[in-house]
Amino acid sequence: MKKDELIKKWLKNELSSAEKEAFQQLDDADFSAYIVDYAKHFKASDHSKLSDFNSFKERYNEHKTPVRKIDWFNPFIKIASVVIVTLGLYFTFFFNQETQIETLANDNRTVTLPDNSIVKLNELSELAFNKNNWDKNRTLDLNGEAYFDVEKGNRFEVNTPNGKVSVLGTEFNVISRDNVFKVSCYEGLVQVTYNDKDVKLPAGTELSLVSGQGLKSKIAVVEPYWLKNMSVFENASLTEVVKELETHFDINVQYPTNFNANFTGAFEHGNLDNALKSITKPLNLTYTIQNSKVVIARNE
Repeated sequence: MKKDELIKKWLKNELSSAEKEAFQQLDDADFSAYIVDYAKHFKASDHSKLSDFNSFKERYNEHKTPVRKIDWFNPFIKIASVVIVTLGLYFTFFFNQETQIETLANDNRTVTLPDNSIVKLNELSELAFNKNNWDKNRTLDLNGEAYFDVEKGNRFEVNTPNGKVSVLGTEFNVISRDNVFKVSCYEGLVQVTYNDKDVKLPAGTELSLVSGQGLKSKIAVVEPYWLKNMSVFENASLTEVVKELETHFDINVQYPTNFNANFTGAFEHGNLDNALKSITKPLNLTYTIQNSKVVIARNE
């Protein structure tokens, strides 16, 4: 029987007579190595790490004095070993309970954070945060799009693959999907960090990252359009509009890629047929729907 199996059965008081004899043959290093290796699977925080067992063993051998072999069947030794493993489990579940939320196509979700801040998560987005340490570290990870209504307090940070947003308490929207990164501030003041640059956005402004360059502009609305189940475009290419359409309705769209006219307008998220009419009619295009596939064509 393997050493780790013997030790597991010993901790549970399940050793047979033959197994007890085998267990007694284990030396101190065998047992200590198992306990340290087992505990490595648990961590209390990013700042708490177990030392490498070999390093520990070297330091121990430098200072140890000769002692008799430990009686592993001593109940106090067994209790101490069980406590080591139990503490590892305790710190794992108490300090590292990360909440992860994902949305599917055409699926929005409202999340209430531990401080009563509100996050409205758009479709095809991912959100992750640690609720147990939230009062000291208001930090979360976002991949996708979300609208934030943040309660006042210590610094609130949103980490994305394209940049970081920091606030104390305000309302703002963040989209970080593929190569798209845009932050819109609707109330208060936010700080955006990208490419080692810090940019402050007051209410009524937004920052878009285009080809690595940050472009600031003004916004006239009081909240993002997607909260009203609408996608709005200004002088957008057909490619951009089609990509948004595919995302919201989980469909595949075939369209003329050499179409040059741009689109200014909007479509609603709730009805595919109405959305297609809103897009194609102003551009003098036609469309057909075939199951989950849409074909957009020029008018003859």
